Amino acid sequence: MEVQEYLKKAAQTVDVALDSLIPKQSTKPASIHKAMRYSLFAGGKRLRPALALAAAEACGGALEAALHAACAVECIHTYSLIHDDLPCMDDDDLRRGRPTCHIVFGEGLAVLAGDSLLTLAFEILAQAQPTSRYGIADFVRELSVASGSRWLIAGQVLDLESEGKPVSKSALKFIHQAKTAALLTCALRLGAMSANVTPSKLKALTDFGQALGLAFQVIDDILDVTQSTEKLGKTAGKDVKAFKATYPALFGLKKSRALAAELTEEALSALKPLGKKAVMMRGIAESLLVREY
Repeated sequence: MEVQEYLKKAAQTVDVALDSLIPKQSTKPASIHKAMRYSLFAGGKRLRPALALAAAEACGGALEAALHAACAVECIHTYSLIHDDLPCMDDDDLRRGRPTCHIVFGEGLAVLAGDSLLTLAFEILAQAQPTSRYGIADFVRELSVASGSRWLIAGQVLDLESEGKPVSKSALKFIHQAKTAALLTCALRLGAMSANVTPSKLKALTDFGQALGLAFQVIDDILDVTQSTEKLGKTAGKDVKAFKATYPALFGLKKSRALAAELTEEALSALKPLGKKAVMMRGIAESLLVREY
Protein backbone atom coordinates (compact mmCIF):
# COMPACT_ATOMS: atom_id res chain seq x y z
CA MET A 1 0.00 0.00 0.00
CA GLU A 2 1.22 3.50 -0.83
CA VAL A 3 2.29 5.61 2.13
CA GLN A 4 -0.21 8.40 1.53
CA GLU A 5 -3.02 5.89 1.10
CA TYR A 6 -2.02 4.19 4.35
CA LEU A 7 -1.94 7.50 6.22
CA LYS A 8 -5.34 8.45 4.81
CA LYS A 9 -6.91 5.14 5.83
CA ALA A 10 -5.27 5.30 9.26
CA ALA A 11 -6.66 8.80 9.78
CA GLN A 12 -10.14 7.64 8.80
CA THR A 13 -9.92 4.66 11.16
CA VAL A 14 -8.75 6.85 14.03
CA ASP A 15 -11.43 9.47 13.36
CA VAL A 16 -14.19 6.86 13.55
CA ALA A 17 -12.75 5.54 16.81
CA LEU A 18 -12.34 9.02 18.29
CA ASP A 19 -15.91 9.92 17.39
CA SER A 20 -17.15 6.92 19.34
CA LEU A 21 -14.90 7.56 22.35
CA ILE A 22 -15.49 11.28 22.85
CA PRO A 23 -18.73 12.73 24.30
CA LYS A 24 -21.13 13.91 21.63
CA GLN A 25 -21.41 17.62 20.96
CA SER A 26 -24.85 17.67 22.57
CA THR A 27 -23.59 16.19 25.87
CA LYS A 28 -23.95 18.69 28.71
CA PRO A 29 -22.29 21.11 28.92
CA ALA A 30 -22.44 21.31 25.15
CA SER A 31 -20.01 24.23 24.94
CA ILE A 32 -16.99 22.25 26.19
CA HIS A 33 -17.70 19.20 24.05
CA LYS A 34 -18.20 21.40 20.99
CA ALA A 35 -14.82 23.06 21.64
CA MET A 36 -13.08 19.70 22.15
CA ARG A 37 -14.51 18.31 18.93
CA TYR A 38 -13.78 21.51 17.01
CA SER A 39 -10.05 21.13 17.66
CA LEU A 40 -9.86 17.35 17.55
CA PHE A 41 -11.61 17.08 14.18
CA ALA A 42 -9.93 20.08 12.57
CA GLY A 43 -8.26 17.96 9.90
CA GLY A 44 -4.88 17.11 11.41
CA LYS A 45 -2.46 14.68 9.76
CA ARG A 46 -3.02 12.03 12.47
CA LEU A 47 0.69 11.17 12.14
CA ARG A 48 1.16 9.99 15.72
CA PRO A 49 -1.80 7.60 15.76
CA ALA A 50 -0.84 6.35 12.30
CA LEU A 51 2.61 5.51 13.62
CA ALA A 52 1.06 3.72 16.59
CA LEU A 53 -0.99 1.57 14.23
CA ALA A 54 1.98 0.95 11.91
CA ALA A 55 4.16 -0.07 14.87
CA ALA A 56 1.53 -2.52 16.09
CA GLU A 57 1.27 -4.13 12.67
CA ALA A 58 5.07 -4.25 12.27
CA CYS A 59 5.24 -6.17 15.55
CA GLY A 60 2.65 -8.70 14.46
CA GLY A 61 -0.29 -7.17 16.30
CA ALA A 62 -3.79 -6.27 15.25
CA LEU A 63 -4.61 -2.71 14.27
CA GLU A 64 -7.74 -2.81 16.45
CA ALA A 65 -5.68 -3.59 19.56
CA ALA A 66 -3.69 -0.37 19.11
CA LEU A 67 -6.66 1.95 18.53
CA HIS A 68 -7.14 3.07 22.13
CA ALA A 69 -3.46 3.96 22.39
CA ALA A 70 -3.57 5.76 19.03
CA CYS A 71 -6.62 7.80 20.05
CA ALA A 72 -5.17 8.65 23.46
CA VAL A 73 -1.98 10.02 21.89
CA GLU A 74 -3.99 12.14 19.45
CA CYS A 75 -5.99 13.62 22.35
CA ILE A 76 -2.74 14.58 24.06
CA HIS A 77 -1.35 16.08 20.87
CA THR A 78 -4.48 18.14 20.23
CA TYR A 79 -4.62 19.39 23.81
CA SER A 80 -1.02 20.55 23.50
CA LEU A 81 -1.82 22.46 20.30
CA ILE A 82 -4.82 24.20 21.91
CA HIS A 83 -2.68 25.36 24.81
CA ASP A 84 0.32 26.26 22.62
CA ASP A 85 -1.88 28.60 20.58
CA LEU A 86 -3.13 30.56 23.62
CA PRO A 87 -2.17 34.26 23.94
CA CYS A 88 -0.09 33.44 27.03
CA MET A 89 1.95 30.91 25.03
CA ASP A 90 2.61 31.16 21.27
CA ASP A 91 -0.38 33.46 20.68
CA ASP A 92 -1.57 32.12 17.33
CA ASP A 93 -4.97 32.57 15.71
CA LEU A 94 -4.68 29.94 12.98
CA ARG A 95 -4.29 26.16 13.25
CA ARG A 96 -4.92 23.48 10.64
CA GLY A 97 -6.25 26.12 8.27
CA ARG A 98 -8.92 27.60 10.51
CA PRO A 99 -9.24 29.86 13.58
CA THR A 100 -7.70 28.43 16.75
CA CYS A 101 -9.84 27.18 19.61
CA HIS A 102 -9.48 30.31 21.77
CA ILE A 103 -10.43 32.58 18.84
CA VAL A 104 -13.69 30.68 18.32
CA PHE A 105 -14.63 29.79 21.91
CA GLY A 106 -12.67 32.24 24.07
CA GLU A 107 -9.57 31.69 26.17
CA GLY A 108 -11.30 30.20 29.19
CA LEU A 109 -13.12 27.51 27.25
CA ALA A 110 -10.01 26.78 25.17
CA VAL A 111 -8.01 26.11 28.34
CA LEU A 112 -10.76 23.80 29.59
CA ALA A 113 -11.06 22.05 26.22
CA GLY A 114 -7.34 21.29 26.36
CA ASP A 115 -7.64 20.10 29.96
CA SER A 116 -10.57 17.88 28.99
CA LEU A 117 -8.71 16.24 26.12
CA LEU A 118 -5.71 15.67 28.37
CA THR A 119 -7.75 13.83 30.98
CA LEU A 120 -9.87 12.03 28.39
CA ALA A 121 -6.69 10.59 26.89
CA PHE A 122 -6.10 8.52 30.01
CA GLU A 123 -9.75 7.44 30.21
CA ILE A 124 -9.39 6.13 26.65
CA LEU A 125 -6.02 4.48 27.29
CA ALA A 126 -7.39 2.73 30.37
CA GLN A 127 -9.72 0.82 28.02
CA ALA A 128 -6.83 -0.74 26.09
CA GLN A 129 -6.32 -4.51 26.27
CA PRO A 130 -3.32 -5.59 28.39
CA THR A 131 -0.86 -8.15 27.04
CA SER A 132 1.31 -10.74 28.76
CA ARG A 133 4.24 -8.29 28.90
CA TYR A 134 2.43 -4.98 29.38
CA GLY A 135 -0.45 -4.08 31.66
CA ILE A 136 -2.67 -1.01 31.69
CA ALA A 137 -0.37 0.60 34.26
CA ASP A 138 2.51 0.29 31.79
CA PHE A 139 0.46 1.99 29.07
CA VAL A 140 -0.64 4.80 31.37
CA ARG A 141 2.86 5.41 32.72
CA GLU A 142 4.25 5.51 29.18
CA LEU A 143 1.88 8.30 28.15
CA SER A 144 2.15 10.13 31.48
CA VAL A 145 5.93 10.39 31.31
CA ALA A 146 6.00 11.42 27.64
CA SER A 147 3.41 14.16 28.13
CA GLY A 148 4.59 15.39 31.54
CA SER A 149 6.97 17.98 32.92
CA ARG A 150 10.11 16.09 31.87
CA TRP A 151 9.23 15.82 28.18
CA LEU A 152 6.31 17.40 26.28
CA ILE A 153 5.69 20.16 28.81
CA ALA A 154 9.43 20.56 29.39
CA GLY A 155 9.86 21.27 25.69
CA GLN A 156 7.25 24.00 25.74
CA VAL A 157 8.70 25.55 28.90
CA LEU A 158 12.19 25.69 27.45
CA ASP A 159 10.81 26.93 24.13
CA LEU A 160 9.18 29.86 25.94
CA GLU A 161 12.21 30.56 28.10
CA SER A 162 14.60 30.56 25.14
CA GLU A 163 12.77 33.23 23.12
CA GLY A 164 15.13 36.06 22.20
CA LYS A 165 18.11 34.38 23.88
CA PRO A 166 21.17 32.59 22.48
CA VAL A 167 20.66 28.82 22.59
CA SER A 168 23.32 26.14 22.36
CA LYS A 169 23.12 23.22 19.95
CA SER A 170 22.58 20.76 22.81
CA ALA A 171 19.84 22.90 24.36
CA LEU A 172 18.03 23.22 21.02
CA LYS A 173 18.25 19.45 20.52
CA PHE A 174 16.68 18.82 23.91
CA ILE A 175 13.83 21.27 23.21
CA HIS A 176 13.03 19.35 20.03
CA GLN A 177 13.42 15.96 21.73
CA ALA A 178 10.99 17.01 24.43
CA LYS A 179 8.53 19.10 22.42
CA THR A 180 8.12 16.72 19.49
CA ALA A 181 10.13 13.50 19.58
CA ALA A 182 8.92 12.29 22.99
CA LEU A 183 5.22 12.03 22.10
CA LEU A 184 5.94 10.66 18.63
CA THR A 185 8.16 7.98 20.20
CA CYS A 186 5.49 7.28 22.79
CA ALA A 187 2.95 6.63 20.01
CA LEU A 188 5.27 4.05 18.45
CA ARG A 189 6.00 2.40 21.78
CA LEU A 190 2.34 2.19 22.78
CA GLY A 191 1.40 0.71 19.43
CA ALA A 192 4.15 -1.87 19.73
CA MET A 193 3.25 -2.63 23.36
CA SER A 194 -0.32 -3.37 22.29
CA ALA A 195 1.23 -6.10 20.11
CA ASN A 196 3.19 -7.53 23.08
CA VAL A 197 6.47 -6.48 21.45
CA THR A 198 9.78 -7.94 22.63
CA PRO A 199 12.18 -5.63 24.53
CA SER A 200 14.72 -5.65 21.68
CA LYS A 201 12.17 -4.55 19.09
CA LEU A 202 10.77 -1.95 21.49
CA LYS A 203 14.29 -0.51 21.80
CA ALA A 204 14.59 -0.37 18.00
CA LEU A 205 11.28 1.49 17.72
CA THR A 206 12.34 3.87 20.47
CA ASP A 207 15.55 4.72 18.59
CA PHE A 208 13.53 5.12 15.39
CA GLY A 209 11.05 7.45 17.05
CA GLN A 210 13.66 9.66 18.67
CA ALA A 211 15.52 10.20 15.42
CA LEU A 212 12.34 10.60 13.38
CA GLY A 213 10.87 13.04 15.89
CA LEU A 214 13.94 15.26 15.70
CA ALA A 215 13.92 15.12 11.89
CA PHE A 216 10.22 16.01 11.87
CA GLN A 217 10.78 19.09 14.02
CA VAL A 218 13.79 20.24 11.99
CA ILE A 219 11.63 20.06 8.85
CA ASP A 220 8.88 21.91 10.72
CA ASP A 221 11.35 24.69 11.52
CA ILE A 222 12.41 24.84 7.87
CA LEU A 223 8.83 24.99 6.61
CA ASP A 224 8.06 27.87 8.96
CA VAL A 225 10.47 30.06 7.02
CA THR A 226 10.02 28.62 3.52
CA GLN A 227 6.28 28.05 3.13
CA SER A 228 3.20 30.27 3.14
CA THR A 229 0.50 30.46 5.78
CA GLU A 230 -1.97 29.03 3.25
CA LYS A 231 0.25 26.01 2.60
CA LEU A 232 0.99 25.31 6.26
CA GLY A 233 -2.49 25.90 7.62
CA LYS A 234 -0.92 27.93 10.42
CA THR A 235 0.81 31.28 10.59
CA ALA A 236 4.12 31.12 8.73
CA GLY A 237 7.14 33.03 10.00
CA LYS A 238 6.00 32.98 13.63
CA ASP A 239 9.25 31.47 14.89
CA VAL A 240 11.35 34.23 13.37
CA LYS A 241 9.11 37.02 14.66
CA ALA A 242 9.10 35.53 18.15
CA PHE A 243 12.91 35.04 18.09
CA LYS A 244 12.42 31.35 18.81
CA ALA A 245 15.22 28.82 18.97
CA THR A 246 15.10 26.89 15.68
CA TYR A 247 17.55 24.97 13.53
CA PRO A 248 17.42 27.42 10.59
CA ALA A 249 18.08 30.29 13.00
CA LEU A 250 21.08 28.51 14.50
CA PHE A 251 22.53 26.70 11.46
CA GLY A 252 20.86 28.13 8.35
CA LEU A 253 18.62 26.30 5.88
CA LYS A 254 21.29 24.26 4.05
CA LYS A 255 22.74 22.69 7.20
CA SER A 256 19.26 22.19 8.64
CA ARG A 257 18.15 20.23 5.56
CA ALA A 258 21.31 18.12 5.74
CA LEU A 259 20.66 17.40 9.40
CA ALA A 260 17.06 16.36 8.70
CA ALA A 261 18.30 13.92 6.04
CA GLU A 262 20.95 12.57 8.41
CA LEU A 263 18.40 12.04 11.19
CA THR A 264 16.04 10.30 8.78
CA GLU A 265 18.81 7.89 7.77
CA GLU A 266 19.48 7.26 11.45
CA ALA A 267 15.79 6.50 11.96
CA LEU A 268 15.69 4.10 9.01
CA SER A 269 18.78 2.30 10.25
CA ALA A 270 17.14 1.76 13.64
CA LEU A 271 14.36 -0.27 12.00
CA LYS A 272 16.66 -3.08 10.82
CA PRO A 273 15.69 -5.50 13.65
CA LEU A 274 12.07 -5.38 12.43
CA GLY A 275 12.98 -6.46 8.91
CA LYS A 276 10.42 -6.31 6.11
CA LYS A 277 7.52 -5.79 8.50
CA ALA A 278 8.65 -2.19 9.02
CA VAL A 279 8.23 -1.26 5.36
CA MET A 280 5.36 1.16 6.06
CA MET A 281 7.27 2.96 8.80
CA ARG A 282 10.23 3.33 6.45
CA GLY A 283 7.93 4.83 3.86
CA ILE A 284 6.40 7.24 6.37
CA ALA A 285 9.85 8.40 7.50
CA GLU A 286 10.97 9.03 3.93
CA SER A 287 7.76 10.92 3.11
CA LEU A 288 8.14 13.18 6.14
CA LEU A 289 11.56 14.29 4.95
CA VAL A 290 10.12 15.70 1.72
CA ARG A 291 6.81 17.03 3.07
CA GLU A 292 5.73 20.58 2.23
CA TYR A 293 3.38 21.26 5.15
